[in-house]
Amino acid sequence: MEVVKAVARQGSASCESVAIRADQKSYTYGQLISSAWRISRLLCHACLKTVDGTRENDHLGGARIGILAKPSAEFVAGILGTWFGGGVAVPLALSYPEAELLHVMNDSDVSMILSTEDHSELMKNVAAKSAAQFSLIPPVPCIPSSTTETDKVDTGEIGVGKGLEGFDNSIKIQGEDPALIIYTSGTTGKPKGAVHTHQGILAQVEFMPKFSVRGIWQRWRESYPEDGTKAEGAISVFTGENDDECLNSGLIPFPQFQRCVAPLRCASLSCHATVGNHNRTSSFRTIYGMTEFVMALSNPLKGNRKGGTVGKPFPGVQAKILAEDGTGDDTTGVGELCIKSPSLFKEYWKLSEVTKESFIDGGFFKTGDAVKVDEDGYYIILGRTSADIMKVGGYKLSALEIESVLFRAVSECCVLGLPDKDYGEAVCAIIVPNVEQKKKTRGRVEACCQLGRTLLLG
Repeated sequence: MEVVKAVARQGSASCESVAIRADQKSYTYGQLISSAWRISRLLCHACLKTVDGTRENDHLGGARIGILAKPSAEFVAGILGTWFGGGVAVPLALSYPEAELLHVMNDSDVSMILSTEDHSELMKNVAAKSAAQFSLIPPVPCIPSSTTETDKVDTGEIGVGKGLEGFDNSIKIQGEDPALIIYTSGTTGKPKGAVHTHQGILAQVEFMPKFSVRGIWQRWRESYPEDGTKAEGAISVFTGENDDECLNSGLIPFPQFQRCVAPLRCASLSCHATVGNHNRTSSFRTIYGMTEFVMALSNPLKGNRKGGTVGKPFPGVQAKILAEDGTGDDTTGVGELCIKSPSLFKEYWKLSEVTKESFIDGGFFKTGDAVKVDEDGYYIILGRTSADIMKVGGYKLSALEIESVLFRAVSECCVLGLPDKDYGEAVCAIIVPNVEQKKKTRGRVEACCQLGRTLLLG
Protein backbone atom coordinates (compact mmCIF):
# COMPACT_ATOMS: atom_id res chain seq x y z
CA MET A 1 0.00 0.00 0.00
CA GLU A 2 2.89 2.37 0.68
CA VAL A 3 3.80 2.35 -3.02
CA VAL A 4 0.26 3.40 -3.97
CA LYS A 5 0.24 6.12 -1.31
CA ALA A 6 3.64 7.41 -2.40
CA VAL A 7 2.53 7.64 -6.04
CA ALA A 8 -0.65 9.46 -5.06
CA ARG A 9 1.24 11.92 -2.84
CA GLN A 10 3.77 12.57 -5.61
CA GLY A 11 0.96 13.22 -8.05
CA SER A 12 -0.64 15.75 -5.70
CA ALA A 13 2.61 17.53 -4.76
CA SER A 14 4.36 17.57 -8.15
CA CYS A 15 1.60 17.69 -10.74
CA GLU A 16 3.66 19.59 -13.30
CA SER A 17 6.93 17.67 -12.85
CA VAL A 18 7.91 15.13 -15.51
CA ALA A 19 7.24 11.56 -14.36
CA ILE A 20 7.93 9.53 -17.54
CA ARG A 21 9.68 10.04 -20.85
CA ALA A 22 8.81 7.53 -23.57
CA ASP A 23 8.79 7.56 -27.37
CA GLN A 24 10.24 11.10 -27.35
CA LYS A 25 7.30 12.35 -25.29
CA SER A 26 7.12 13.56 -21.69
CA TYR A 27 4.32 12.99 -19.20
CA THR A 28 3.77 14.83 -15.92
CA TYR A 29 2.78 13.24 -12.64
CA GLY A 30 -0.55 15.02 -12.93
CA GLN A 31 -1.22 13.55 -16.36
CA LEU A 32 -0.13 10.07 -15.30
CA ILE A 33 -2.02 9.97 -12.01
CA SER A 34 -5.21 11.45 -13.44
CA SER A 35 -5.14 8.85 -16.22
CA ALA A 36 -4.60 6.10 -13.64
CA TRP A 37 -7.47 7.45 -11.57
CA ARG A 38 -9.73 7.39 -14.62
CA ILE A 39 -8.78 3.75 -15.28
CA SER A 40 -9.45 2.93 -11.63
CA ARG A 41 -12.98 4.38 -11.91
CA LEU A 42 -13.57 2.42 -15.12
CA LEU A 43 -12.54 -0.84 -13.43
CA CYS A 44 -14.48 -0.24 -10.21
CA HIS A 45 -17.70 0.45 -12.10
CA ALA A 46 -17.41 -2.80 -14.05
CA CYS A 47 -18.81 -6.05 -12.71
CA LEU A 48 -15.59 -7.98 -12.11
CA LYS A 49 -14.86 -11.24 -10.33
CA THR A 50 -13.03 -10.80 -7.00
CA VAL A 51 -10.96 -13.19 -4.90
CA ASP A 52 -13.79 -14.17 -2.54
CA GLY A 53 -16.70 -13.44 -4.85
CA THR A 54 -17.77 -10.30 -3.00
CA ARG A 55 -16.87 -6.70 -3.62
CA GLU A 56 -17.37 -3.34 -1.99
CA ASN A 57 -18.27 -0.11 -3.74
CA ASP A 58 -15.27 1.48 -5.47
CA HIS A 59 -13.02 -1.44 -4.61
CA LEU A 60 -11.95 -4.30 -6.87
CA GLY A 61 -11.42 -6.74 -4.02
CA GLY A 62 -8.31 -8.29 -5.55
CA ALA A 63 -9.78 -8.81 -9.04
CA ARG A 64 -7.06 -9.74 -11.53
CA ILE A 65 -6.57 -7.27 -14.39
CA GLY A 66 -4.59 -8.38 -17.43
CA ILE A 67 -2.51 -5.58 -19.00
CA LEU A 68 -0.92 -5.83 -22.44
CA ALA A 69 0.92 -2.82 -23.86
CA LYS A 70 4.42 -1.89 -24.89
CA PRO A 71 6.54 -0.05 -22.29
CA SER A 72 4.74 3.28 -22.23
CA ALA A 73 2.87 5.80 -20.12
CA GLU A 74 -0.32 3.85 -20.85
CA PHE A 75 1.19 0.66 -19.42
CA VAL A 76 2.20 2.47 -16.22
CA ALA A 77 -1.21 4.11 -15.95
CA GLY A 78 -2.85 0.70 -16.32
CA ILE A 79 -0.77 -0.77 -13.49
CA LEU A 80 -1.38 2.20 -11.19
CA GLY A 81 -5.08 2.34 -12.03
CA THR A 82 -5.41 -1.33 -11.09
CA TRP A 83 -3.70 -0.69 -7.75
CA PHE A 84 -5.73 2.45 -7.04
CA GLY A 85 -8.87 0.34 -7.35
CA GLY A 86 -7.59 -2.46 -5.15
CA GLY A 87 -6.97 -4.92 -7.98
CA VAL A 88 -4.07 -7.22 -8.87
CA ALA A 89 -2.17 -6.47 -12.09
CA VAL A 90 -1.23 -9.36 -14.38
CA PRO A 91 1.23 -8.09 -17.03
CA LEU A 92 0.91 -9.97 -20.32
CA ALA A 93 4.01 -10.30 -22.52
CA LEU A 94 3.84 -8.90 -26.04
CA SER A 95 5.73 -11.99 -27.21
CA TYR A 96 3.14 -14.46 -25.90
CA PRO A 97 1.34 -16.51 -28.58
CA GLU A 98 -2.41 -16.79 -28.14
CA ALA A 99 -2.21 -20.20 -26.42
CA GLU A 100 0.12 -18.87 -23.74
CA LEU A 101 -1.97 -15.73 -23.26
CA LEU A 102 -5.00 -17.93 -22.65
CA HIS A 103 -3.06 -20.11 -20.20
CA VAL A 104 -1.99 -17.09 -18.13
CA MET A 105 -5.42 -15.49 -18.22
CA ASN A 106 -7.34 -18.65 -17.36
CA ASP A 107 -4.88 -19.65 -14.65
CA SER A 108 -5.03 -16.24 -12.95
CA ASP A 109 -8.78 -15.77 -13.51
CA VAL A 110 -8.34 -12.44 -15.28
CA SER A 111 -11.64 -10.51 -15.18
CA MET A 112 -10.67 -7.59 -17.41
CA ILE A 113 -8.08 -7.03 -20.13
CA LEU A 114 -6.61 -3.57 -20.58
CA SER A 115 -4.78 -2.96 -23.83
CA THR A 116 -3.78 -0.21 -26.23
CA GLU A 117 -5.24 0.32 -29.69
CA ASP A 118 -2.35 -1.39 -31.50
CA HIS A 119 -3.10 -4.72 -29.77
CA SER A 120 -6.88 -4.38 -29.50
CA GLU A 121 -7.86 -6.85 -32.23
CA LEU A 122 -5.75 -9.67 -30.78
CA MET A 123 -6.87 -9.04 -27.21
CA LYS A 124 -10.55 -8.79 -28.11
CA ASN A 125 -10.33 -12.28 -29.62
CA VAL A 126 -8.48 -13.59 -26.56
CA ALA A 127 -11.01 -11.97 -24.22
CA ALA A 128 -13.87 -13.65 -26.09
CA LYS A 129 -12.24 -17.06 -25.54
CA SER A 130 -11.57 -16.51 -21.84
CA ALA A 131 -14.80 -14.90 -20.60
CA ALA A 132 -12.89 -11.75 -19.65
CA GLN A 133 -14.08 -8.24 -20.38
CA PHE A 134 -12.02 -5.95 -22.62
CA SER A 135 -11.28 -2.23 -22.47
CA LEU A 136 -8.85 0.11 -24.16
CA ILE A 137 -6.39 2.04 -22.01
CA PRO A 138 -7.19 5.73 -22.57
CA PRO A 139 -4.21 7.58 -24.09
CA VAL A 140 -2.25 9.52 -21.49
CA PRO A 141 -1.94 13.23 -22.42
CA CYS A 142 1.67 14.32 -22.93
CA ILE A 143 3.64 17.58 -22.76
CA PRO A 144 2.72 19.82 -24.46
CA SER A 145 -0.85 18.58 -24.34
CA SER A 146 -3.16 19.81 -27.07
CA THR A 147 -6.30 18.88 -25.13
CA THR A 148 -8.99 21.50 -24.60
CA GLU A 149 -10.40 22.40 -21.21
CA THR A 150 -13.44 20.22 -21.94
CA ASP A 151 -11.15 17.29 -22.85
CA LYS A 152 -9.26 17.74 -19.60
CA VAL A 153 -12.45 17.54 -17.59
CA ASP A 154 -13.41 14.35 -19.43
CA THR A 155 -10.04 12.71 -18.80
CA GLY A 156 -9.81 13.87 -15.20
CA GLU A 157 -6.62 15.86 -15.83
CA ILE A 158 -8.06 18.90 -14.04
CA GLY A 159 -8.31 18.69 -10.28
CA VAL A 160 -6.05 15.69 -9.79
CA GLY A 161 -4.98 17.04 -6.41
CA LYS A 162 -8.57 17.43 -5.28
CA GLY A 163 -9.44 13.98 -6.61
CA LEU A 164 -6.68 12.41 -4.51
CA GLU A 165 -7.56 14.22 -1.29
CA GLY A 166 -8.04 11.63 1.42
CA PHE A 167 -6.73 8.93 -0.92
CA ASP A 168 -4.53 7.43 1.80
CA ASN A 169 -7.61 6.37 3.73
CA SER A 170 -9.95 5.59 0.82
CA ILE A 171 -8.44 2.30 -0.36
CA LYS A 172 -8.29 -0.71 1.93
CA ILE A 173 -5.03 -2.31 0.85
CA GLN A 174 -2.48 -3.89 3.17
CA GLY A 175 1.23 -4.41 2.56
CA GLU A 176 0.80 -8.19 2.30
CA ASP A 177 -2.03 -7.94 -0.23
CA PRO A 178 -1.21 -9.16 -3.77
CA ALA A 179 -0.21 -6.43 -6.21
CA LEU A 180 1.30 -8.28 -9.18
CA ILE A 181 1.15 -11.79 -10.60
CA ILE A 182 4.14 -12.28 -12.90
CA TYR A 183 4.42 -15.56 -14.76
CA THR A 184 7.67 -17.48 -15.00
CA SER A 185 9.12 -18.45 -18.38
CA GLY A 186 8.11 -22.08 -17.95
CA THR A 187 11.53 -23.49 -18.82
CA THR A 188 11.00 -26.70 -16.84
CA GLY A 189 7.19 -26.85 -17.00
CA LYS A 190 4.11 -24.70 -17.46
CA PRO A 191 4.55 -21.04 -16.45
CA LYS A 192 3.68 -20.40 -12.80
CA GLY A 193 2.25 -17.16 -11.44
CA ALA A 194 4.55 -15.57 -8.86
CA VAL A 195 2.47 -13.36 -6.56
CA HIS A 196 4.22 -10.17 -5.47
CA THR A 197 2.82 -8.03 -2.67
CA HIS A 198 2.68 -4.24 -2.31
CA GLN A 199 5.28 -4.52 0.45
CA GLY A 200 7.59 -6.58 -1.76
CA ILE A 201 7.32 -4.12 -4.64
CA LEU A 202 8.25 -1.27 -2.31
CA ALA A 203 11.36 -3.25 -1.32
CA GLN A 204 12.25 -3.66 -5.01
CA VAL A 205 11.97 0.08 -5.55
CA GLU A 206 14.21 0.75 -2.55
CA PHE A 207 16.95 -1.41 -4.13
CA MET A 208 17.30 1.27 -6.79
CA PRO A 209 19.32 4.43 -6.10
CA LYS A 210 17.74 7.68 -7.24
CA PHE A 211 18.31 8.04 -10.99
CA SER A 212 19.83 11.29 -12.16
CA VAL A 213 20.55 12.04 -15.82
CA ARG A 214 22.60 15.06 -14.77
CA GLY A 215 24.64 12.80 -12.50
CA ILE A 216 25.49 10.45 -15.38
CA TRP A 217 26.67 13.29 -17.63
CA GLN A 218 28.67 14.73 -14.76
CA ARG A 219 30.42 11.39 -14.17
CA TRP A 220 31.32 11.13 -17.85
CA ARG A 221 32.66 14.68 -17.83
CA GLU A 222 34.77 13.98 -14.74
CA SER A 223 36.04 10.68 -16.19
CA TYR A 224 37.62 12.26 -19.26
CA PRO A 225 38.84 15.85 -18.65
CA GLU A 226 39.47 18.13 -21.62
CA ASP A 227 43.25 17.81 -21.15
CA GLY A 228 43.05 14.28 -22.59
CA THR A 229 43.75 12.39 -19.37
CA LYS A 230 41.57 9.68 -17.87
CA ALA A 231 40.47 9.89 -14.26
CA GLU A 232 40.83 6.98 -11.87
CA GLY A 233 37.71 4.81 -11.92
CA ALA A 234 36.56 6.41 -15.18
CA ILE A 235 33.38 5.12 -16.79
CA SER A 236 32.79 4.74 -20.53
CA VAL A 237 29.86 5.15 -22.89
CA PHE A 238 28.46 1.77 -23.90
CA THR A 239 26.84 2.11 -27.32
CA GLY A 240 27.01 -1.25 -29.11
CA GLU A 241 27.62 0.71 -32.29
CA ASN A 242 30.51 1.16 -34.70
CA ASP A 243 33.05 3.79 -33.58
CA ASP A 244 32.74 5.94 -36.70
CA GLU A 245 28.95 5.83 -36.72
CA CYS A 246 28.82 6.91 -33.09
CA LEU A 247 31.39 9.68 -33.44
CA ASN A 248 29.76 11.09 -36.56
CA SER A 249 26.21 10.91 -35.27
CA GLY A 250 26.46 14.04 -33.14
CA LEU A 251 24.72 12.22 -30.28
CA ILE A 252 27.69 12.68 -27.95
CA PRO A 253 27.55 16.38 -27.07
CA PHE A 254 31.04 17.09 -25.75
CA PRO A 255 34.41 16.40 -27.40
CA GLN A 256 35.82 14.70 -24.33
CA PHE A 257 32.91 12.23 -24.35
CA GLN A 258 33.80 11.18 -27.89
CA ARG A 259 37.11 9.87 -26.62
CA CYS A 260 35.42 7.52 -24.15
CA VAL A 261 33.14 5.60 -26.53
CA ALA A 262 33.48 1.89 -25.75
CA PRO A 263 31.61 -0.25 -28.30
CA LEU A 264 30.75 -3.83 -27.52
CA ARG A 265 33.52 -6.19 -28.67
CA CYS A 266 32.19 -9.52 -27.47
CA ALA A 267 29.38 -11.00 -25.45
CA SER A 268 31.34 -12.53 -22.58
CA LEU A 269 31.26 -11.26 -19.01
CA SER A 270 34.57 -9.49 -19.53
CA CYS A 271 34.99 -7.76 -22.87
CA HIS A 272 37.97 -6.15 -24.56
CA ALA A 273 37.02 -2.54 -25.31
CA THR A 274 38.79 0.31 -27.08
CA VAL A 275 38.72 3.68 -25.37
CA GLY A 276 40.31 6.33 -27.57
CA ASN A 277 43.80 5.03 -28.31
CA HIS A 278 43.98 2.97 -25.12
CA ASN A 279 43.05 -0.70 -24.85
CA ARG A 280 41.73 -2.00 -21.59
CA THR A 281 39.58 -4.80 -20.20
CA SER A 282 36.10 -3.67 -19.20
CA SER A 283 33.83 -5.82 -17.01
CA PHE A 284 30.07 -5.80 -17.14
CA ARG A 285 28.25 -5.52 -13.83
CA THR A 286 26.46 -8.87 -13.69
CA ILE A 287 23.26 -9.09 -11.63
CA TYR A 288 21.45 -12.29 -10.65
CA GLY A 289 17.69 -12.34 -10.31
CA MET A 290 14.53 -14.33 -10.93
CA THR A 291 10.84 -13.65 -11.47
CA GLU A 292 10.31 -14.65 -7.84
CA PHE A 293 12.51 -11.92 -6.30
CA VAL A 294 13.72 -9.70 -9.16
CA MET A 295 17.32 -9.03 -7.95
CA ALA A 296 19.42 -10.67 -5.25
CA LEU A 297 23.13 -10.88 -6.15
CA SER A 298 25.39 -8.47 -7.98
CA ASN A 299 28.97 -7.61 -8.72
CA PRO A 300 29.74 -4.31 -6.95
CA LEU A 301 29.08 -0.94 -8.53
CA LYS A 302 32.41 0.17 -7.07
CA GLY A 303 35.02 -2.45 -6.37
CA ASN A 304 36.31 -5.66 -7.89
CA ARG A 305 33.99 -7.14 -10.53
CA LYS A 306 34.90 -10.74 -11.10
CA GLY A 307 34.10 -12.22 -14.50
CA GLY A 308 32.25 -15.53 -14.38
CA THR A 309 30.58 -14.68 -11.06
CA VAL A 310 27.33 -12.98 -10.07
CA GLY A 311 28.88 -11.23 -7.10
CA LYS A 312 27.47 -11.04 -3.59
CA PRO A 313 24.02 -10.44 -2.04
CA PHE A 314 22.46 -6.98 -2.10
CA PRO A 315 22.05 -5.22 1.26
CA GLY A 316 19.16 -6.81 3.13
CA VAL A 317 19.34 -10.01 1.04
CA GLN A 318 20.50 -13.31 2.55
CA ALA A 319 21.90 -16.21 0.50
CA LYS A 320 22.80 -19.74 1.51
CA ILE A 321 23.82 -22.93 -0.26
CA LEU A 322 21.61 -25.91 0.52
CA ALA A 323 23.58 -29.12 0.93
CA GLU A 324 22.61 -32.05 -1.25
CA ASP A 325 20.94 -33.87 1.63
CA GLY A 326 18.94 -30.72 2.44
CA THR A 327 20.08 -30.70 6.06
CA GLY A 328 22.00 -27.45 6.28
CA ASP A 329 24.14 -24.73 4.77
CA ASP A 330 27.05 -25.95 2.63
CA THR A 331 29.50 -23.04 2.51
CA THR A 332 32.32 -24.86 0.73
CA GLY A 333 30.87 -27.27 -1.82
CA VAL A 334 28.34 -27.22 -4.63
CA GLY A 335 24.68 -26.94 -3.74
CA GLU A 336 21.38 -25.23 -4.47
CA LEU A 337 21.22 -21.45 -4.00
CA CYS A 338 18.55 -20.29 -1.56
CA ILE A 339 17.50 -16.65 -1.23
CA LYS A 340 15.72 -14.65 1.46
CA SER A 341 14.87 -11.10 0.46
CA PRO A 342 12.42 -8.30 1.30
CA SER A 343 11.41 -8.43 -2.38
CA LEU A 344 10.67 -12.16 -2.32
CA PHE A 345 7.33 -13.22 -3.79
CA LYS A 346 4.56 -14.45 -1.49
CA GLU A 347 3.41 -17.61 -3.26
CA TYR A 348 2.71 -19.32 -6.56
CA TRP A 349 -0.85 -18.55 -7.62
CA LYS A 350 -3.19 -21.44 -6.77
CA LEU A 351 -0.23 -23.81 -6.22
CA SER A 352 -0.03 -24.20 -2.46
CA GLU A 353 1.92 -27.48 -2.52
CA VAL A 354 4.46 -26.18 -5.04
CA THR A 355 4.87 -23.05 -2.90
CA LYS A 356 5.46 -25.16 0.21
CA GLU A 357 8.07 -27.29 -1.56
CA SER A 358 9.86 -24.17 -2.84
CA PHE A 359 10.74 -22.84 0.62
CA ILE A 360 12.92 -24.14 3.43
CA ASP A 361 13.08 -23.24 7.11
CA GLY A 362 13.77 -19.59 7.77
CA GLY A 363 11.83 -18.32 4.76
CA PHE A 364 14.53 -19.10 2.19
CA PHE A 365 13.42 -19.72 -1.39
CA LYS A 366 15.00 -22.59 -3.33
CA THR A 367 16.06 -21.12 -6.67
CA GLY A 368 16.84 -24.40 -8.43
CA ASP A 369 20.24 -23.04 -9.45
CA ALA A 370 23.42 -24.87 -8.47
CA VAL A 371 26.19 -22.59 -7.21
CA LYS A 372 29.50 -22.47 -5.45
CA VAL A 373 31.34 -19.66 -3.67
CA ASP A 374 34.91 -18.67 -4.48
CA GLU A 375 37.59 -17.65 -2.00
CA ASP A 376 36.37 -14.03 -1.98
CA GLY A 377 32.74 -14.88 -1.30
CA TYR A 378 31.56 -14.32 -4.88
CA TYR A 379 28.82 -16.66 -6.10
CA ILE A 380 29.32 -18.69 -9.29
CA ILE A 381 26.29 -20.08 -11.13
CA LEU A 382 26.87 -23.64 -12.32
CA GLY A 383 23.47 -24.23 -13.93
CA ARG A 384 20.07 -25.61 -13.08
CA THR A 385 20.16 -28.43 -10.54
CA SER A 386 17.64 -30.39 -12.60
CA ALA A 387 19.47 -30.17 -15.93
CA ASP A 388 23.00 -28.75 -15.85
CA ILE A 389 24.69 -30.63 -12.98
CA MET A 390 26.10 -34.07 -13.80
CA LYS A 391 27.17 -36.56 -11.16
CA VAL A 392 30.19 -38.35 -12.54
CA GLY A 393 32.10 -40.81 -10.39
CA GLY A 394 31.16 -39.03 -7.18
CA TYR A 395 31.94 -35.57 -8.57
CA LYS A 396 29.47 -32.82 -9.47
CA LEU A 397 30.35 -31.37 -12.86
CA SER A 398 28.75 -28.30 -14.39
CA ALA A 399 27.72 -28.63 -18.03
CA LEU A 400 27.96 -24.85 -18.32
CA GLU A 401 31.59 -24.78 -17.19
CA ILE A 402 32.55 -27.51 -19.66
CA GLU A 403 30.70 -25.70 -22.44
CA SER A 404 32.57 -22.48 -21.65
CA VAL A 405 35.86 -24.32 -22.31
CA LEU A 406 34.65 -25.99 -25.48
CA PHE A 407 33.35 -22.71 -26.88
CA ARG A 408 36.96 -21.57 -27.23
CA ALA A 409 37.37 -24.08 -30.04
CA VAL A 410 33.93 -24.69 -31.57
CA SER A 411 31.05 -22.72 -33.02
CA GLU A 412 28.25 -24.37 -31.00
CA CYS A 413 28.13 -27.06 -28.35
CA CYS A 414 25.84 -28.76 -25.87
CA VAL A 415 27.08 -30.81 -22.93
CA LEU A 416 24.90 -33.38 -21.20
CA GLY A 417 25.20 -36.43 -19.03
CA LEU A 418 24.41 -39.91 -20.35
CA PRO A 419 23.79 -42.95 -18.12
CA ASP A 420 26.96 -44.90 -17.38
CA LYS A 421 27.19 -48.12 -15.33
CA ASP A 422 30.63 -47.29 -13.93
CA TYR A 423 30.45 -43.52 -13.30
CA GLY A 424 26.70 -42.98 -12.94
CA GLU A 425 26.81 -40.42 -15.74
CA ALA A 426 29.27 -39.93 -18.59
CA VAL A 427 29.97 -36.50 -20.00
CA CYS A 428 28.79 -36.18 -23.60
CA ALA A 429 29.41 -33.16 -25.84
CA ILE A 430 27.58 -32.40 -29.07
CA ILE A 431 29.57 -29.86 -31.08
CA VAL A 432 29.36 -27.83 -34.28
CA PRO A 433 32.89 -27.10 -35.53
CA ASN A 434 33.81 -23.70 -36.86
CA VAL A 435 33.86 -24.35 -40.61
CA GLU A 436 36.53 -21.77 -41.37
CA GLN A 437 38.88 -23.11 -38.74
CA LYS A 438 37.84 -26.75 -38.77
CA LYS A 439 41.34 -28.13 -39.31
CA LYS A 440 42.91 -25.77 -36.81
CA THR A 441 40.34 -26.45 -34.09
CA ARG A 442 40.26 -30.22 -34.51
CA GLY A 443 43.42 -30.61 -32.47
CA ARG A 444 42.14 -28.25 -29.76
CA VAL A 445 38.84 -30.13 -29.48
CA GLU A 446 40.70 -33.41 -29.18
CA ALA A 447 42.90 -31.84 -26.51
CA CYS A 448 39.81 -30.71 -24.56
CA CYS A 449 38.31 -34.19 -24.78
CA GLN A 450 41.59 -35.74 -23.67
CA LEU A 451 41.70 -33.32 -20.74
CA GLY A 452 38.18 -34.38 -19.78
CA ARG A 453 39.13 -38.06 -19.87
CA THR A 454 42.23 -37.33 -17.82
CA LEU A 455 40.21 -35.51 -15.15
CA LEU A 456 37.66 -38.30 -14.96
CA LEU A 457 40.21 -41.09 -14.79
CA GLY A 458 42.62 -39.20 -12.57
